[in-house]
Amino acid sequence: MSTPAHSPDHRGVPAPPGGHALRIDPEAARAATPTPAPATPLPVVEEISAGGLVVDTFDGLYRAAVIARRNRGGRLEWCLPKGHLEGDETPEEAAVREIAEETGITGAVQLPLGIIDYWFTGEDRRVHKVVHHFLLKATGGYLTVEGDPDGEAEDVAWIPFEDLPERLSYPNERRLAAVAHDVLRGRRTTARFRGTVTRTVVRTSRPAPDDPRNPTDHS
Repeated sequence: MSTPAHSPDHRGVPAPPGGHALRIDPEAARAATPTPAPATPLPVVEEISAGGLVVDTFDGLYRAAVIARRNRGGRLEWCLPKGHLEGDETPEEAAVREIAEETGITGAVQLPLGIIDYWFTGEDRRVHKVVHHFLLKATGGYLTVEGDPDGEAEDVAWIPFEDLPERLSYPNERRLAAVAHDVLRGRRTTARFRGTVTRTVVRTSRPAPDDPRNPTDHS
């Protein structure tokens, strides 16, 4: 019995039935491979919000009205009242309105406390958000979240300044509260806190897992 002939080895390329080796043109193979299209940069959108600390005194101690609302992971977090500017509002006007809507307390702006800005990426845009914070003196009203048109605020409470570091969820807001407390106690006459969050938050239509380290604002 004769032994079947074997096709020569062409760089490890197997021979098809019939014994004729496959011959592949490397240039043709590269030309047939589609080149991925370059990614299109997302448009950048600027957003401005305003809010802050509305303050009164109780038993000789300063206290501020803060709100509780859910983050994207569903966890209840305590934060400063704030929201977007509407129409031709100035940041000061928006801060007064947003604080009244979310806490029920009306106030008068005493001075600017500082700015927190950060970036986040949505499904179709990158957003640069700038949040102006002010110190307000309470002039009337009572605690309620019923006036919040977005229904995001779930609770509101007067919190003594000494307890704000434990109550507020975000580091930059805790720093703002410390600046405000120094102003109220006469330890400084001006306040120009600037907080920049360098971490990029990706917001999509699906809720993201809760991350307690996320220092960003939700407005």
